[in-house]
Amino acid sequence: MKKKSLSYSFLVLIHIIIAVMIFSLPFLSKIYALLIPAFGLLITVRNKNRNNEVILVSAYLVGVEVFLRMTGGNFNNEYIKFLIVFFMLVGMLYSNFSKKALIFGLFLLLLIPGVLVTSTADNFNLDIKKAIIFNLSGLICLAIASIYMLKKRLSFSELQNIVITMGMPIITIATYLFLFNPSVKDVVKGTNSNFETSGGFGPNQVSTILGLGIFIFFTQLILFSKSKKEIILNGLLLIFTAYRGVVTFSRGGVITGVIMILFLLFLLYCFSNNKGKSKISFVVILTGLIAIGVWGYSSLQTRGLIEKRYANQDAKGRTKKDRLGGREAVIDSDLKMFFDNPILGIGPGLGKEVRKETIGHAVAAHSEISRMLSEHGLFGIFGLLILLITPFTIYINNPQHLYFLSFYFFWLLTINHAAMRIAAPAFVYALTLLSVQVKIPDKAENSLD
Repeated sequence: MKKKSLSYSFLVLIHIIIAVMIFSLPFLSKIYALLIPAFGLLITVRNKNRNNEVILVSAYLVGVEVFLRMTGGNFNNEYIKFLIVFFMLVGMLYSNFSKKALIFGLFLLLLIPGVLVTSTADNFNLDIKKAIIFNLSGLICLAIASIYMLKKRLSFSELQNIVITMGMPIITIATYLFLFNPSVKDVVKGTNSNFETSGGFGPNQVSTILGLGIFIFFTQLILFSKSKKEIILNGLLLIFTAYRGVVTFSRGGVITGVIMILFLLFLLYCFSNNKGKSKISFVVILTGLIAIGVWGYSSLQTRGLIEKRYANQDAKGRTKKDRLGGREAVIDSDLKMFFDNPILGIGPGLGKEVRKETIGHAVAAHSEISRMLSEHGLFGIFGLLILLITPFTIYINNPQHLYFLSFYFFWLLTINHAAMRIAAPAFVYALTLLSVQVKIPDKAENSLD
């Protein structure tokens, strides 16, 4: 146990050092972006994916994506999604997948009619190939990851290894944000999402990944801290990640992280005996105190502006008419496009162009649900039903997956405020499909039903 603690602390330290190095020498970000898949592939091939190395590598890629994008390490916006698809396909070469996963093959087929609509469009001056890739890369990543992971058998501790692998680069992100903007008080002037406190990158995406980090370090704190040293370390990581998430002034990711924690506590309470329930009650009180502390410090550093942000007010305390940062108009336009084109939709990528004419400026959809309706029509509805229902059909026979509801609602909430701009919601969705067991049978079968 001591060795494990030292190893975990060492990994945390390494990821803090990575942030310092890349902040000092930005060109290292691209080298970092190349080394991750190179080492990941080497480890996977060497071990023949016996321990589902492709999931661990993909988890790391998910955690590091926002950091690479904010530091210029990404070679294009879909770089991480393509890598995850690649590693999932490599995993399929080493082990077969459940026949039930073919439902996600059907999901991919349902995207084809919309692609055909876009490919025949000639009324818009846009790069059709780029538009299709931008709008479908997240869904393709989700489908391929889901095909590989559906009913894959893992122990709960193995699942936590995946989760904390995803969390390590989030430590790098939080450290980099501090280096980029050590004094929040100096840059916060209003109640809009703040690029300065978000490392110069999109606050929505930064908030999303930090919200996921809040959940990750919370689970590590309450379920996997076996010594005082680990409790202190994970407590500090949780507090620091939560604080940097709050001061992005982007609400979606932080609120999602809190909801994930609530669902976890709910399931833990349901499956605990009386002694366990009393411990969970203590955890709830402790969590509340941490939340009050983080919120109080954030309020102090932002001179009370953070309260106004969450109350949907401007800096002068006036209530804003728009509660969702302009998303209502985009959703309304998506619904109108759906009712005008209910069967095939207008085609992926064309919604942005249509909005240029209808609401005066080209803006991409923030809700993946409304986008699928407008751009895929009836086929989009069928696709959404597959995504919404399939995880629950797996969970019915897999109640030991304590993170199921947390992962499911991370995906559902994230795609409604940040669409699928980053790979996190696609990958985390696939994690809901794992068969999680407290104990893996001695002879774990490779073949799946």
